[in-house]
Amino acid sequence: MAQPNPPFELSERRRLRSDTIGDAMDRAIDVRHHIGGDWLDSAGGRTYPKTDPWTGALFAEVAAGDAEDALAAVTAADAAFPAWSDSLPIERQQVLLRAADALDRRRDEVRGLLAAETGCGVHFAEVQLDFCVNLLRQAAALAYAPAGQVLPSDLAGTRALAIRRPVGVVAAIAPWNASLVLAGRAVVAPIATGNTVVLKPSEEAPYTGGAFWAALLSEAGLPAGVLNVVTHAPGEAGAVAEALIADPRVRRISFTGSTVTGRRIAETAGRHLKRAVLQLGGHNPLLVLADAPLDRAVDAAIYGAFVHSGQTCMCARRIIVDRALFDDFAVRFVARAAALPVGDPTDPATVVGPVVNEWALSLLERRVREAVDQGARLLTGGVPAGRCFPPTVLADVPPTSELAFDETFGPVVLLEACDGAEDALRRANATDFGLTAGIITGDPYRGLDLACRLRAGIVHVNDQPVNDQPQMPFGGVKDSGAGRFGIGFAAEEFTEVQWVSARQEPRRYPF
Repeated sequence: MAQPNPPFELSERRRLRSDTIGDAMDRAIDVRHHIGGDWLDSAGGRTYPKTDPWTGALFAEVAAGDAEDALAAVTAADAAFPAWSDSLPIERQQVLLRAADALDRRRDEVRGLLAAETGCGVHFAEVQLDFCVNLLRQAAALAYAPAGQVLPSDLAGTRALAIRRPVGVVAAIAPWNASLVLAGRAVVAPIATGNTVVLKPSEEAPYTGGAFWAALLSEAGLPAGVLNVVTHAPGEAGAVAEALIADPRVRRISFTGSTVTGRRIAETAGRHLKRAVLQLGGHNPLLVLADAPLDRAVDAAIYGAFVHSGQTCMCARRIIVDRALFDDFAVRFVARAAALPVGDPTDPATVVGPVVNEWALSLLERRVREAVDQGARLLTGGVPAGRCFPPTVLADVPPTSELAFDETFGPVVLLEACDGAEDALRRANATDFGLTAGIITGDPYRGLDLACRLRAGIVHVNDQPVNDQPQMPFGGVKDSGAGRFGIGFAAEEFTEVQWVSARQEPRRYPF
């Protein structure tokens, strides 16, 4: 049944205590579907509990939806599309600017919500908040972006136009790990370009990665049905995603998540002749060349490997160091990693907080143990500490171990020695992934040359791989995805080009 108040208003009444940012809520949040402007229970009446990954306390009771709920959301989005696609530019702009201001005002509350739902620490919460406020403000300008161009025609008396039109309903599937950013990125650009959206958040972040965005934008004046959110229980994403992709009213798929799941989504979308924008996993290298300033390289590597407890797709998974620097680098890097504060994500000093759930914790432990059993050297970490996995560094990891070739989501990094820049390049490219990379060198021009030869969608010279800005073309190559996210590229992904011609005088035909 419909709920009288959206979750954003409920959280306002359960304001976090102001003396401690990120303190627990007084009671759990009720997260429901947001469909056609209403907050609804799932069609089957089922819910599931979402717990705090640090304390284990109940964070939210969440609607456990299915294909029936997904189709209801598509119906609402499809009904809202004609009016929203024809709305005035100023109407779209004002909604997004009001939402940006509201989000900026509620930073303390949102930091606490991110910690309680996903274990996100204070630093990365600020990264997410800054990104999303900027995302909304930059997207507000899309309403006034050029919508097409005049084309030359070889038919005398014909005027030809290429006009960009919104595609219709967009199905957006977002992960948990940077829940505020990745859900926002999935919905804001399509909405700004005149589309309507059905958002399916992860079961690990149904609030900050789903219902929160619906409430924020609704309070900012977004019309009913433009953004709809359907949540589901663990293990039940497939039915919801399949229903969204198969529905003929859905015209574009936006997905961020694992390569395994992205491959299945691409196959399903292909059967229905639908374009999918996919940002998938990464096994990202950081190259430290022989002329790299050592302190700068260690600083970059520590941040790139362990920010957000290593739970971002951009994190440095492999640090490839020139043999001339390897021993000195390893000593400094391992000492810094071992000293990083581990624990409560609401403590501003914490760098490595809890991993998202018990399954993730056991996977990290198993993969590290497998690598060590096969001959890898464990330099620090490797043993869970409560709900956290400490910063873990390994060297000499055999290529047959899962750590060596598969994305491992957590604070685990591999050190690898190389013999010169060309060997570093070869090693960096020897992966099926191609999301992002970093190069640390004393010669930035040589770094740019190497960057152009790295098979990755994103390369940062004299920086580590974890970087993003709303306007940048974010995405990978190879098994790391297809298409580009970013406000500056939204029109290419979420509009269709329509060729329109007009004549004032009759045309002469040959028969």
